Amino acid sequence: MADSRNLLRARQFFSPERSAEGWSETSLRPRDWEQGYRDRWQHDRIVRSTHGVNCTGSCSWKIHVKDGLVTWETQQVDYPSNGAETPDYEPRGCPCRASFAWYVYSPLRPKFPYVRGELLSMYREARQRLGDPVEAWASIVDDPEKARAYKSRRGKGGFLRASWNEVTEIAAAAHVHTIKKYGPDRIAGFSPIPAMSQVSYAAGSRFLSLIGGVPLSFYDWYADLPPASPQVWGDQTDVPESADWWDAAYLIMWGSNIPQTRTPDAHFMTEARYRGQKTIVVSPDYAGNTKFADQWLPATAGTDGALAMAMGHVILKEFFVDRQAEYFDGYARQFTDMPFLVELEDHGDGTVHGGPMLRASDLGETGENSEWKTVLVDSRTDQAVVPNGTIGERWGEEGEGKWNLDLEGIEPALTLLGRHDELVEVTLPRFDGGETEGGTTMVRGVPARRIGGKLVTTVFDLTLAQYGVAREGLPGTWPKDYSDPAEPYTPAWQEEHTGVSAAVCEQVAREFAENAERTRGRSMIVMGAGINHWYHADQTYRAILSMLLFCGCQGVNGGGWAHYVGQEKVRPITGWQTLAFALDWNRPPRHQASTPFWYLATDQWRYETRRPDEFVSPAGDGKFEHTHIVDANAKAVRLGWTPSAPALSRNPLELADEAKAAGKSSAEYVVEELKEGRLGFACEDPDDPANFPRVLNLWRANLLGSSSKGHEYFLKHLLGTDHAVQTPECEPDRRPEDVKWRDEAPEGKLDLFMTIDFRMNGSCLYSDIVLPAATWYEKHDISSTDLHPFVHPFNAAIPPPWEAKTDWDIFNLIADRFSELAVDHLGTRTDIVTAPLLHDTPEELAQPGGVVKDWRLGECEPIPGKTMPKLIEVERDFTAVGEKMNALGPLVEKLGIGAKGVSWKPEIEIGDLAKRNGVVREGPGAGRPAIKTDIDAAEVILALSGTTNGRIANESFKALGARTGKDLTVISEEHIDQRMNFSDLRIQPRKVHASAEWSGSESRERRYSPFTSNIEHLIPFRTLSGRQSFYVDHAWMLDMGEGLPAYRPPVRSAQVIRRGDERSPDDPLEVAVRYLTPHSKWSIHSEFQDNLHMLTLFRGGPVMWISEKDAERVEVKDNDWLEVYNSHGAVSCRAAVSVRVPEGIALFYHSQDRHVNVPISEVTGQRGGTDNSLTRISMKPTHMIGGYAQLSYGFNYYGPCGTQRDQLIMIRKRQEEVRYQ
Repeated sequence: MADSRNLLRARQFFSPERSAEGWSETSLRPRDWEQGYRDRWQHDRIVRSTHGVNCTGSCSWKIHVKDGLVTWETQQVDYPSNGAETPDYEPRGCPCRASFAWYVYSPLRPKFPYVRGELLSMYREARQRLGDPVEAWASIVDDPEKARAYKSRRGKGGFLRASWNEVTEIAAAAHVHTIKKYGPDRIAGFSPIPAMSQVSYAAGSRFLSLIGGVPLSFYDWYADLPPASPQVWGDQTDVPESADWWDAAYLIMWGSNIPQTRTPDAHFMTEARYRGQKTIVVSPDYAGNTKFADQWLPATAGTDGALAMAMGHVILKEFFVDRQAEYFDGYARQFTDMPFLVELEDHGDGTVHGGPMLRASDLGETGENSEWKTVLVDSRTDQAVVPNGTIGERWGEEGEGKWNLDLEGIEPALTLLGRHDELVEVTLPRFDGGETEGGTTMVRGVPARRIGGKLVTTVFDLTLAQYGVAREGLPGTWPKDYSDPAEPYTPAWQEEHTGVSAAVCEQVAREFAENAERTRGRSMIVMGAGINHWYHADQTYRAILSMLLFCGCQGVNGGGWAHYVGQEKVRPITGWQTLAFALDWNRPPRHQASTPFWYLATDQWRYETRRPDEFVSPAGDGKFEHTHIVDANAKAVRLGWTPSAPALSRNPLELADEAKAAGKSSAEYVVEELKEGRLGFACEDPDDPANFPRVLNLWRANLLGSSSKGHEYFLKHLLGTDHAVQTPECEPDRRPEDVKWRDEAPEGKLDLFMTIDFRMNGSCLYSDIVLPAATWYEKHDISSTDLHPFVHPFNAAIPPPWEAKTDWDIFNLIADRFSELAVDHLGTRTDIVTAPLLHDTPEELAQPGGVVKDWRLGECEPIPGKTMPKLIEVERDFTAVGEKMNALGPLVEKLGIGAKGVSWKPEIEIGDLAKRNGVVREGPGAGRPAIKTDIDAAEVILALSGTTNGRIANESFKALGARTGKDLTVISEEHIDQRMNFSDLRIQPRKVHASAEWSGSESRERRYSPFTSNIEHLIPFRTLSGRQSFYVDHAWMLDMGEGLPAYRPPVRSAQVIRRGDERSPDDPLEVAVRYLTPHSKWSIHSEFQDNLHMLTLFRGGPVMWISEKDAERVEVKDNDWLEVYNSHGAVSCRAAVSVRVPEGIALFYHSQDRHVNVPISEVTGQRGGTDNSLTRISMKPTHMIGGYAQLSYGFNYYGPCGTQRDQLIMIRKRQEEVRYQ
């Protein structure tokens, strides 16, 4: 009271004073109100960490901690400088990551281990009754009624809290029982994008690999993997860092919305415009990047390939035919396959079509690998010659020191025109019409001559014919000029398909090429998911990439392709894969392509309506005769092209025992059993219970809330719970011939679905076991990304709260309990790994000529590693899995480590790791470097990789130089004495070194750009010809009409159904539109959108963006509730009606999980679905090819993609009142 009187008295003599600018005031009012603000932002310490969320930013953050609690985060600003000539990387960050601390104490966070109630009750009863955990588990899953009781409850709540001891015992018992009864290849694990948290990924994959389980791929499953990259380069998505955008003088953003999905790096794009860079945007909608563009090309969704082909037409005509641009001409001759010769085969109608490339063996040469040495004409001598650098010189003794791109005086002839024997008409594919997806044909002329008794032309001559670029005297039907709308691929022709003005198409193509000619290749195209999620995305990509190759842009700083879809680049790749796949203890791992795995496991093949032979072009031989895609997959598996898990129709452990009892090797025995029909491949009868996947481990992923293409089929067949599948199974005449059809489709194939996460997301809700994981502020790990050249650390700002644990600790707990249970049930056994023919090994020479020969049909003998998969024995001591998890095994020195076909032995690093990590004292790892902690694991990754260890980088270039005959250590000598360790990263992010693990050169002052090492140091590309490939001559590619780039429109047979057979006047209005699922503005994949802060920024739940015209048709206004459906499922969401969206498409941002504000669907009567409830897996046969040069299998390298953008959906206004139960 006295204080109040004193204050009042003081005010009698004091007048508050405002400053002149009006922003401050001198006052006697107390400032106690500020204390709450001060308390909010006080902190005891700051810890550096980052976020592992599949964001290409991978930014470094300050985590502020007070009283042991994370209070807030801010951006770090201490990145190494890019030098005086280039802007630096900072500031980096975005609102999503700035709000992550919310998750640490979120109500969505699992705080304890949970088990589905029905399962836990049955397990406890059986455990008490039987005593043995493995027998207890078997008594439940082998009893159909008991199994159905808990499987049918998936997704319906009912979790019970359990102890870590109990839950790890259940998990371990399930793994042991599955291996014992069915085999280790019935256990799978899915975790995506290892780059974002490499130790955490390795924790689960190392455990899986030690027990013989199956790590599933992710890059192809996400449809982020562009198959065109292996087709063209023999490499997968090696891309420039974002600072290299600064060096581009002409930039096209094509299917990649940089400001929205690459937020931390967008400043390089905007800053480069002040330097004079011209920016073009190609997108169907007015996207976030469009406002930065000098010009917007609003191509109709899915027609990007038509636009690219027309631009290629302009470039070829004006810079190769009307005149020869010297830089383009020289680049094409030395670094592409355009001069190489292609056999022309009789088409049966007086014309010819393109066949295989001419080989040295066709000229009578009989030397080593002569069938794999492609041929060109030397214009100096007019003779056919084999230049250096073909794949035939990559392997074997004769090619040692000669595998390089040094022409040694050869002058490759681009064209045979003027040195031809005759002019012939070629039948070429055309896909813009026709009764089937295979399209029609067009006839154009090429110059040809006979060499080695074969009629041949060059890839360049075929390319000009394909693009419709006429030259005087050639026969056939050609466009009259650019304004001809009838003949592919003129600017006027593309306008009919894309809606982009012919004049604009012509102008941009010309500018792009003129800039590349002037700057020697500094024209760049940034590409992404917007064009990569279509069924024929590989053809679209090849058409766009061809523009870059025509203009000599690839392998040039500031030029080439820049493909960004997620955090894909594990820069310390060699060390990471050694640790992650337990290559230090046993080889090979059981890698599996995810898309065919899920296609079979979820029985989506039973609903297939597309016949793969409908895609065959009449321009080919027509030898591809498969009527069901699952039959094509079965052929690819048995020919060794692609893996299959499970592999064989019997337990591989038992097969090994049988082989031993029969006195035969495992390979001999399996081949004999296959030939006699007593054994088959599991993929030939996927609905046989013996061939089910039985255990699925999920960590660092939200499979069911993010990537489950055909979500409702997952729920029905894999999980055995409520679903919204409305599609009938395929008719008898469309069913497979080779793969067995069982009349009753199984439901609930999985016995155990275990998820490890720090969010109770959509996958957790359907799991049997949910384990609470540490967040990114509670563990140690490392991260790297495509968009910058740094390695970042995760650091534990606080210990994992409640009962959460790190991924590394969780899998070690399971491994230890597994080993204990294995003593009585498994012991040491011989396993048989069925492995595909691998890229970057001599196995890519297994099947010459790209000819398809099936031993099952008697076309050849079944020879493991040649005409069928390899059959490799692996000894597994199941009782030592826990001990091996924590020790670096001896195969590192014994067999060496490496990448991309070169290897080395890191003896020095083993000694260094023993000093740094300590040594294991007993058990199988006695005397070996220890890997007890997550920091130990990070040290192994950093020590064994050239990008983080300069000595290893130098060794990698020595090994590659021995093959090429070039001194390549000049690339790595700058960093030879530099070595990163985890403590270095904790101080500041560290810039990686140039290494043979990657294709680009980089240094302190030079930005990373792919294939610069190839161009500057004459290192061949890992392809058939050793050059960048326009022409791909495998028989299946030619049958599909895809030997060269071509425009293939969106698939027309997309599935859409209306409700009921007949529509009445009272039915709600509906509109059919194409369905696109781009990356979100308010989240990164499934992370962050359920964060309260981010939900507040928009509508607080799932939203579909539609055009004003489509909204008007169905009488929908902004924020109205929609019912969206097709034959696969239904979504209930609000409408965002926007002028930015063009008519005929709808945008539903990726990974809008179904647990926030999702009502009951009036179409299905169940809760509305996820973005993938409206999709189904579609596989393309050409992505299954293997055993052939660059088209050989590699994990996350080449394989069928989970594409989903060829879908159509029905949209209508919701009629019923919104309800949630």
